[in-house]
Amino acid sequence: MPHAYPFLTPEQKKELSDIAQRIVAPGKGILAADESTGSVAKRFQSINAENTEENRRLYRQLLFTADDRVKPCIGGVILFHETLYQKTDDGKLFSQLLKERGMVVGIKVDKVKLHMVFYNLSYPLKCLDGLYERCAQYKKDGADFAKWRCVLKITPTTPSRLAIIENANVLARYASICQMVRHLQLYIHYVTEKVLAAMYKALSDHHVYLEGTLLKPNMVTAGHSCSQKNTPQEVAMATVTALRRTVPPAVPGVTFLSGGQSEEEASLNLNAINQCPLNKPWALTFSYGRALQASALKAWGGKKENGKACQEELVKRALNNSLACVGKYVSAGDKGSAAGESLFVANHAY
Repeated sequence: MPHAYPFLTPEQKKELSDIAQRIVAPGKGILAADESTGSVAKRFQSINAENTEENRRLYRQLLFTADDRVKPCIGGVILFHETLYQKTDDGKLFSQLLKERGMVVGIKVDKVKLHMVFYNLSYPLKCLDGLYERCAQYKKDGADFAKWRCVLKITPTTPSRLAIIENANVLARYASICQMVRHLQLYIHYVTEKVLAAMYKALSDHHVYLEGTLLKPNMVTAGHSCSQKNTPQEVAMATVTALRRTVPPAVPGVTFLSGGQSEEEASLNLNAINQCPLNKPWALTFSYGRALQASALKAWGGKKENGKACQEELVKRALNNSLACVGKYVSAGDKGSAAGESLFVANHAY
């Protein structure tokens, strides 16, 4: 599926633009403190210093704690993986220290330099494997921008046209992945719309009577593996927007699957969907499996004497979701045996 869609909202574009502007504000530049362990070894060797983790930490601490005269000069600091998780002598993460000093924290995300010159061929794109997961974790751990390296060696015969093209594509994919880390929900929103639009086109082609159908879709969430979770209100707005753009009003109802959400998440998100201020011509309700049964199953535990407790948990979840169908569910804090537990199963076809 082509990725030609505007997956950044104006607000998100402004966020990214603001970060870039902060880094390159008048008189400011970047401190690249992202030398690999091997590169640091070479530098330490020149001063007869032992290349240990503690020495690397002490050296970077010196850089990051220079007096306030550096503040008008340094807009951003690029860190190496190791450095992102190191702390000052008094126990403060370097990333936190830098942010408190008004500097944007960056991270080097490529694992190896890409030399696009071997036999005039491009380096395999395996370098991008796992990049999304790394970026998501780095974002969660305090980084706000990323650095990627692609190396082209200039000789009478290199770089080849293929190497140049591949180099550009790798850089473009890297940038796209970095931005998608922040905004994965919008990509899921996009795909949901595309799938639903195609489905209703096919239903029309096959002369299906829409008034006699129900739709059982996913909610538009960021996904289980995404580090940045969405609020119920964000899920609601994205979900209802996708439905409004694709589902004909002739369809009587939309019955959401829980898709690995916890029982409580599924109720809260459904409630927010029904509170969403956008016009909703369909009934918006649930078709939950585990989001109705998880606490009940746990309460039962395979023991006959626990039958009543099992039923009580099922009733509780059913009542909660009934209220959510009309936007009147309020979490009471009594979440049941498993209400807050993730029900996500990896590789399961929801």
